[in-house]
Amino acid sequence: MNMKSKIMDASAIERAIRRIAHEIVEQNKGLENIYLVGIRSRGVPLAKRLADYLRQIENTEVPVGIIDITLYRDDLSTISHQPVLKGSEIGFDIENANIILIDDVLYTGRTVRAAFDALLDFGRPHKIQLCVLIDRGHRELPIKANYVGKNVPTAQDEIIKVSLAETDGEDSVKIFIRADVEA
Repeated sequence: MNMKSKIMDASAIERAIRRIAHEIVEQNKGLENIYLVGIRSRGVPLAKRLADYLRQIENTEVPVGIIDITLYRDDLSTISHQPVLKGSEIGFDIENANIILIDDVLYTGRTVRAAFDALLDFGRPHKIQLCVLIDRGHRELPIKANYVGKNVPTAQDEIIKVSLAETDGEDSVKIFIRADVEA
């Protein structure tokens, strides 16, 4: 893969997360009955950062859960014969809760669909909202994010790589061109 451009640095990511936190408070008229659920793996640190900003804004702790969608993927047989399960950690009752599902990149919508299925195994929330750092388009399913850090129109041969300090040692969003695609 060849890097095409760096579209967000650490400060741009933090500004986007801070702005989203304000949008969440505004759209939900506060944080009552709000719970954050990060999709493994990069949705989790984003959810935790978002919870920190929400605490600063509203002086309220927002619980953060983790959802592992591995067994809910519709392409499971093509990615691994023995998938690695890291498990979901939802330490609160989601029945009638307002869940904000968080991921790094929204692309085809298939990851989000799998996350919906996984989440519904824990109960029936009142509402599920979707928050993503990057929306790159190319949807295959009718899924739209409620909160978006940055819309990035991309070509099919481009790959968005979100790096976060907690998982990758740095905060950045870069666009790469797949080397295996003919021009």
